[in-house]
Amino acid sequence: MTTTLLLENVTCAGCVKKIEKGINTLPDVELASVDFPQRRLNVEGSISGDRLIEALSEIGYRGRLASNEAEDRAQQKAQQAAQYRQYIRNTLLALGVGIPLMAAGMLMDDMSVQTPQDQIIWGVVGLLTLMILLFPGRHFFSGAWNALKHGSANMDSLIALGTGAAWLFSTAVVVLPEVLPEGSRHLYYEASAMIIGLVNFGLAMEIRARGKTSEAVERLLNLQPKTARVMRNGKEVDLPLELVQSGDLLRIRPGEQVPVDAIVEQGNSLIDESMLSGEPVPVSKMVGDTVSAGTLNKSGALVVKAEKVGSETALSRIIEMVKQAQASKPEISRMADTVAGIFVPVVILCSMVTALIWYLVGPEPQLAYMLVTAMTVLIIACPCALGLATPMSVMVGVGKAAEYGILIRNGQALQSASQLDILVLDKTGTITEGAPAVTDLIGEHPQMLQLAASLEAASEHPLAEAIVGFAREQNVSLLAVENFQAHSGRGATGRVDGIAVTIGNRAWMSDQCIDASAFESQARELAEQAKTPVYIALNDQVAGILAIADPVRADSVAAIERLKQMGIGVVMITGDNPHTAAAVARQVAVDNFIASVMPEDKAREIVKLQQAGNRVAMCGDGINDAPALARADVGFAIGNGTDVAIESADMVLIRNSLHSVADAIELSRATLSNIRQNLFGAFIYNTLGIPVAAGILFPLTGLLLSPVIAGAAMAFSSVTVVSNANRLRLFKPSSAR
Repeated sequence: MTTTLLLENVTCAGCVKKIEKGINTLPDVELASVDFPQRRLNVEGSISGDRLIEALSEIGYRGRLASNEAEDRAQQKAQQAAQYRQYIRNTLLALGVGIPLMAAGMLMDDMSVQTPQDQIIWGVVGLLTLMILLFPGRHFFSGAWNALKHGSANMDSLIALGTGAAWLFSTAVVVLPEVLPEGSRHLYYEASAMIIGLVNFGLAMEIRARGKTSEAVERLLNLQPKTARVMRNGKEVDLPLELVQSGDLLRIRPGEQVPVDAIVEQGNSLIDESMLSGEPVPVSKMVGDTVSAGTLNKSGALVVKAEKVGSETALSRIIEMVKQAQASKPEISRMADTVAGIFVPVVILCSMVTALIWYLVGPEPQLAYMLVTAMTVLIIACPCALGLATPMSVMVGVGKAAEYGILIRNGQALQSASQLDILVLDKTGTITEGAPAVTDLIGEHPQMLQLAASLEAASEHPLAEAIVGFAREQNVSLLAVENFQAHSGRGATGRVDGIAVTIGNRAWMSDQCIDASAFESQARELAEQAKTPVYIALNDQVAGILAIADPVRADSVAAIERLKQMGIGVVMITGDNPHTAAAVARQVAVDNFIASVMPEDKAREIVKLQQAGNRVAMCGDGINDAPALARADVGFAIGNGTDVAIESADMVLIRNSLHSVADAIELSRATLSNIRQNLFGAFIYNTLGIPVAAGILFPLTGLLLSPVIAGAAMAFSSVTVVSNANRLRLFKPSSAR
């Protein structure tokens, strides 16, 4: 069971690490994971929600149970909007004081206290700055105090220490200037106000940019209509969607969205399934076909019978899968989490060491230099960007994948798919259509197809269904059959329109003493093309051959070529005989194939490829593919696959196309590249920022980094990471381009 809490006072990656560490130690918790961008705590296990809230409070954080998805999202958006407005107000108030003070410092003197008159003027400024700390900066100090009470430190701790130290030192200068050396009487009120303003502005921009990353889930949620037109007791009534029950008849008019998963009972129409499958071409639906919640009825009116409602619909499952994947963490994030978890205490230690060095060996005025460097280290080193680097990219990447009909089940799959060496493709239903179809009709008798299809209409064999289906596609009418007899695995006989019809394989023709040699060469050629020749005899004379095969999907050749160009080795695996496998492999230009593989042996073949040092993906659609899908480094379940295959896979491809596999790999590579850019930027920022803030360049240049510049840099580092992650929203796979 998974329980979700909405978190309220989580400020940085250090908070994330602390919460996960604390909750994961509780009994009845299997796994706890914080979704930092969405401020959610997802907990797997049998622990109660109330106990989780209590435990969270003991760690020093607030949370509430998530309930209705739509209501939670609406409330979360309202809270974010209110928080954004608050941060903007804080920014205006703080900068309204800080900017004039900074300008005064540039235009006037060095902002020091020399006379009693200076004390009075700067005493008023100090009180005004105190108001900035107590109101626009209040949340930093309350967060720092809350963390301190629970024996930890976070982003708020760094901001509060830096700005508080600047204000206290400045106030000491104002109140007791004679105690300090004359060169150390510089005031830093403007630094406190400017840092509070800039960090608030950075938080506001982060909220704004963060909101864009959840647009994919928002769009999916918006696909669900609020009401449905239900036909009950001879009347049509509009009911809230939650009141619709399985078995209800619903009317869907042109231009309306389908409210539930259903079966068409009346009418026909074109349905736009692009938001679920990524396929732009509307799909024709008629009586007996299924329609999915969230798709758009383009033309005709339909009456449908509700089959799956509420959380059971495909759309609801997709939304849940996307949310879970967005909250999951790839392996690459562990390093960032580990560093972020210890970063704040290390920064505070660095700040203290910096202060000590400047006090002991720094030039005059030592106190001033000590304060500036220690404060600048605290302000510039906040690990917010580090904590956002991975989850923001994962969130956008998973959402983007959903737009193209690719459902990613976890963040690790996103990372693994970017590092693949070999892709193993199941033949039937993956490379091929998965259903037999007539591909060739050889013979000149005008009634041959009609007579053969009429006879096979009485059979339940899959090949018979292919023949009957082909005849209907050709608008051939079927005739009555007499004396029908089916002979399992061989053929069938009967009389149609007074003609004795025999249909089956070559051995069956021989058993019936029918000479089939006239079509022997054509039958051999068809067999070499992985097609099954079916002989048709009329009144004991062979009239022709029907060739039946599982046809290769229209885009399989292009998709496999695309995969090979991406540097991925493609291997086909099948239970078919080597002859048929070789024929299909030639058709789709696959160099390597493994044939005659029993279902239970497919996973073993995956292991062999892995033991050779390859990172291996598997793409399949059937129950027999499930063990191999689970064993592969990445499992792709093709769209119309079974539930077992989908549950075993890491990625579910809604479209029945191998191009979706290539799209998923392209997107995973783009996402991992984005994560690396973010992590590199965050690490470099902090790695270079701390020594520069500590004054490492002072002996060479005589310059120190201003705490105000440090505050601006820290605030905008997070915005940079979020903005870079949002670049993924512009991603288009080469198939779409």
